[in-house]
Amino acid sequence: MSLIEETPSLNSNDDLQSRMNEEKAQLKRGEARRPPLALYRPGTQRPFAPKILIISSDTGGGHRSAAAAIVAGVQRFFRSDSYAVRVVRAIEEAHALTARLVRFYNWMLRHRQHWMKYLYWAVNRFRPETRDFFYRRTVGYVRELFERWCPHIIISVHPLTQHGIARVLKELGLADRIPLVTVVTDPFYGFWRGWACDDVRLYLVASEEARQQLIDYGISPERIKVCGMPVHPKFEWSEADEREAREARRALGLHPEKFTVFINAGWIGGGNIPKIFRELVRGDLDVQAIFLAGRNEKLRLKAERLARRARFPVKVVGYTEQIEQLMRAASVMISKLGGLTTFEALTCRVPIIADAITPPMPQEAGAARELARRGAGVLLTRASDVIPIIRRMMEDARYYASMRAAAASLVIPHATRRIVEEIAALLPSTPELDAERAG
Repeated sequence: MSLIEETPSLNSNDDLQSRMNEEKAQLKRGEARRPPLALYRPGTQRPFAPKILIISSDTGGGHRSAAAAIVAGVQRFFRSDSYAVRVVRAIEEAHALTARLVRFYNWMLRHRQHWMKYLYWAVNRFRPETRDFFYRRTVGYVRELFERWCPHIIISVHPLTQHGIARVLKELGLADRIPLVTVVTDPFYGFWRGWACDDVRLYLVASEEARQQLIDYGISPERIKVCGMPVHPKFEWSEADEREAREARRALGLHPEKFTVFINAGWIGGGNIPKIFRELVRGDLDVQAIFLAGRNEKLRLKAERLARRARFPVKVVGYTEQIEQLMRAASVMISKLGGLTTFEALTCRVPIIADAITPPMPQEAGAARELARRGAGVLLTRASDVIPIIRRMMEDARYYASMRAAAASLVIPHATRRIVEEIAALLPSTPELDAERAG
């Protein structure tokens, strides 16, 4: 399977371009009998492999993680040369203005989380994803993307992308031929209105609550399926989990048996997590800790200075693609309640101490509520409470075991496989794919 995460230059071969344009026109007229010619890396996929286009954005890290999980699911659960998959960061690639808005959003996540509720209200009120102002500035990018890639199915993992994509499909006369599927990455009731689009063929959601929210936004129930969250298969729990946890701690230079606190500042790095970490290092606990600073180099250096004052071992990590190893090493995670991060930890059966010092963003409030109600985590409203919360987990084995069991109960097993099976069912039929589906 070929995964192209950045938009590449189009192959300059005139015959290839001519063939793609011809087959694109045939697809539009309904005359194509097999998938249009794929751009592919020789030796990695079949030239006529059905093409999956995933529309994402790096607004926070959750949408990127969802896209990566779907790609990994296709690769793991089906023959890797049967599909061509491409992921694009559509919002930041589409126009300089939208790229600046993404940077502003990420700056708010890092430095002004208490502003997010106002942004949520404004976006839900003014619906920028439906406005001609933004459509006129981004439609050229979307049309060119379709012309270069000619996808057979489009998957959106971001609430601000499907309206523009659906409009372009209609204008090209392809709405009936290229399914638009949305994988909602907000797991519970109260998420962005932008997720709801009448032109989406199929919605895949994490919970009955999320399904009900879409229904309340006007989406037909028959177009919604509950599959679970798109968590990368590498986070899946196994019976060997305790052994793997010891090995993960040992690989980090930590004691394999000691209670391990994972402080996760997220992909952006920031918010209240540094404040919580300062309180933690002042405590007299028989623990060890991992601090993940994400893409915030200043925070990493600051965390290293704080770690030297701690009475227990602390491993400070910058940005990493191996976050599953950190979660496997963890006994508990301290984190902001991002949807994907939360479910990655729950999949690993790691209880969560959720940063609620600043009230969770509206789309995350449902996760906070369920986490506390089901007993899979604790909402931290004061940084100074982190020490007694961790101490109770360490001293009360029954309480800690119940939290791990509750974490597991919030996860729909094999969710990513369910998601990719629903996607594959909408792809063009070929003998090879039919054989895989039957298998």
